[in-house]
Amino acid sequence: MERRHVDVVVMSDLHLGTYGCRATEIVNYLESIQPQILVLNGDIIDGWQFSKRYFPVAHIQVIKEIMNHLDKGTRVIYITGNHDEMLRRYSDLQIGNFQLTDKIVMEINGKMTWIFHGDVFDRTTKGSAKLLAKLGGHGYDLLIIINSFINWCLAGMGKEKLSFSKKIKNGVKKAVAWITDFEQTAAELAIENKYDYVICGHIHQPQHRVIETGKGKVTYLNTGDWIENLTALEYEHSEWKIYQYNVSEFEKDKPPVAQMEKKLPEVNVIPTEISMFIDSLKLSNQ
Repeated sequence: MERRHVDVVVMSDLHLGTYGCRATEIVNYLESIQPQILVLNGDIIDGWQFSKRYFPVAHIQVIKEIMNHLDKGTRVIYITGNHDEMLRRYSDLQIGNFQLTDKIVMEINGKMTWIFHGDVFDRTTKGSAKLLAKLGGHGYDLLIIINSFINWCLAGMGKEKLSFSKKIKNGVKKAVAWITDFEQTAAELAIENKYDYVICGHIHQPQHRVIETGKGKVTYLNTGDWIENLTALEYEHSEWKIYQYNVSEFEKDKPPVAQMEKKLPEVNVIPTEISMFIDSLKLSNQ
């Protein structure tokens, strides 16, 4: 597949190191684009649920592909989120065309774009509520695993896939209200600072809409996630659009992402004591 040239790509909430991460799809997408600027808008590596026992080859390939973009001259901006907050102590680090920061303001074709993860608006990621949020993260991971198994069964029966977490979010009025408040708060701050666009992640809810207040208006965008929605933001031809991953685009001419098989090599070594015993038997028979 020939790479698409894109001016700016913004991705967030990959959650590498968790069972819900769709690493194969991320690799496919990264290998299909050649952006001038790649913004990783938080929760790329999931430090909250990170375990040495689970970090598959496909997840490593995501990091490798990001490095490939760096080698090809893409400017990569890593904006920290709450799940990779351990990197915030190194904020404002810059090495070559790689930058680590907590937020960034970019001027694109005369328009000011404010990009940050968005967890600053979420009280559940701070103080004592943070422990509950981490436990909730593990529960969400389990829900995704169960959901994946059920979707596999539904696919086998030729039925449409389901998303439990989406149904829960959309069915609970408090969750819907929280998402609306999140978007409104981000928009109001952006308007006060006279930004034209504000881009967030964090809430796993892809969005592209204009929000207007008495003080002005701003275009609010959200990158979504790579757990369920499989979405990113792309800036091309002077406009932002939501990219939606489509499996059929990659099935025909894309080889599968490598999988690791832990096979130990066959051992054909004879201990010294046994070897000496065999040699003595040979001598006695001569």
